[in-house]
Amino acid sequence: MAKVFDSSAVLAFLFEEPGGEKTVPDLPSGLMSAVNAAEVLAVLVHKGMSLEEARLALRKTRLKIVDFSMDGAAKTAELLARGISLGDRACMATALLTGLPAVTADRSWAGLRVPNLRIEYIRGVN
Repeated sequence: MAKVFDSSAVLAFLFEEPGGEKTVPDLPSGLMSAVNAAEVLAVLVHKGMSLEEARLALRKTRLKIVDFSMDGAAKTAELLARGISLGDRACMATALLTGLPAVTADRSWAGLRVPNLRIEYIRGVN
């Protein structure tokens, strides 16, 4: 089944962090919003990669990068009161609009209650 990936889960995979290995089976069929792809690229460049190296690293995940639409923007705006970042809201909005689960390494999502949002954590939540 396809899943929507948050930046934190992809970065955990790319940096071989704890939980990153759990993403491997789902990456080839997964997707990510262009907002989250921009976030991943920015982190990789900040960590010292050239933009081309960062693009190549993201391509190697085989994730499908999906456009961020007006519907995505509106759904992201609806989630504003949750007190979470734009990237997190963009991932959640993409998951809600596609009906797919969101995959994250971000434990701060654990306390959120978003109707119809299925969340899979690659790291334990307390």
